[in-house]
Amino acid sequence: MAKKKQQKQNVITQGTVATNRRARYDYEILESFECGIALTGSEVKSIRQGKVVLKDSYAKIDNGEIWLLSCHISPYSFANGADSHEPERARKLLLHKYEITHIDTRLKQGPLTLIPLSIYLTRGKIKLQLGLAKGRRNYDKRHMIAERDAKKESARAAAMSRRVAI
Repeated sequence: MAKKKQQKQNVITQGTVATNRRARYDYEILESFECGIALTGSEVKSIRQGKVVLKDSYAKIDNGEIWLLSCHISPYSFANGADSHEPERARKLLLHKYEITHIDTRLKQGPLTLIPLSIYLTRGKIKLQLGLAKGRRNYDKRHMIAERDAKKESARAAAMSRRVAI
């Protein structure tokens, strides 16, 4: 019997699927939480293919539950019309009750927001890293960039001095 050729799909089985790189630039992350996501089957398959965008997404507490809003998960290409999902629907985040109350009290204390930082796979399960963040002003961003450039310059100078000494 002849074996059928299997099509090789770009499926991620472990590690980070998507990150929200803009979040660490625009916000100062105070705390981070690992949480699960309530997903449908076609959403899981799309996430495993890496077809998720976290840009401009955020989380909100509503009636003691945390919801992920405006996170775009592309429809699975092999799903039928009835089996596919809505790309930007609200998705429930799965956290313990004490974590939700802790987050809720922190949000009520000051001007903070919940930002998804990354989506990754751990032991076959899809997890979301959620950050409790405080917005940065433009001068804070410039200061952060100046500090990063100074660190790079000092590292270059140290490397150059080691090369010359050898």
